[in-house]
Amino acid sequence: LTTWSKISSGSYFSAATKTDGTLWAWGLGTTGQLGQGNTTSYSSPVQVGALTTWLQVAAGNYYNTGVVLAIKTDGALWAWGENSDGQLGDGTTVDKSSPVQVGALTTWAQCSPGYKQSQALKTDGTLWAWGSGANGTLGQGNTTNYSSPVQVGSLTTWVTIGEGNYGPQRLAIKS
Repeated sequence: LTTWSKISSGSYFSAATKTDGTLWAWGLGTTGQLGQGNTTSYSSPVQVGALTTWLQVAAGNYYNTGVVLAIKTDGALWAWGENSDGQLGDGTTVDKSSPVQVGALTTWAQCSPGYKQSQALKTDGTLWAWGSGANGTLGQGNTTNYSSPVQVGSLTTWVTIGEGNYGPQRLAIKS
């Protein structure tokens, strides 16, 4: 196929969007990271739901667990997979094997899951983080876990986010 738009790899799994706005996943599914409503692994791409409004997808990982964050064309943020430290941002610490919306806002621009924590940028240039606060990784000046997004500082000049190669490093660049 030549209709793949964006792809992201996790630990033993991948997720991708196509030019028609559909979302697909494949590989290890032990924590529901393939978004199929189960913990089954698939060796070929399977569509995540029937929607055609997915804009971007980002897969995070650590060993045999995984988290997927995705943004729809309306700016809504969705998450699924492993959630032991609240890294899905849905206010719980329960794994989700199907996409769940992160809050009700539709102002998300970028997302990046990592090892037990996630971060995202809003269209207003603010930076948000959630999940494990171990070693201060959420930028809150503490080591508290947050199961819902919390703003990192008060700046509105963040332009891109990413993650370190191993462990809980979080990266962000401001203008």
